[in-house]
Amino acid sequence: MKVRPLFDKVVVESVETEEKTQSGFILPSAAQEKQQMAKIVAVGPGGIIDGKEVTMQVKVGDTVLYSKYAGSEFKVDGKELTIIRQSDILAVVE
Repeated sequence: MKVRPLFDKVVVESVETEEKTQSGFILPSAAQEKQQMAKIVAVGPGGIIDGKEVTMQVKVGDTVLYSKYAGSEFKVDGKELTIIRQSDILAVVE
């Protein structure tokens, strides 16, 4: 199944990272906070939102940091995805 976001929305998939404590213990995923780094898998077309022209600044494949409580989570074909607004993206990681 393919997801095509509308307007200024972006679909992202969390990037898995190992979390270690300062003493070297690896934390299980259940003990970790929600990951705020993700890879973009789909981008909406932009357009006029609330009377303003919105141009998409990100593209598929970019790795981004986004706001902690942004977006809505859902599952498609067993993958956990999040759909967020472009304005909730804080930075592109290079």
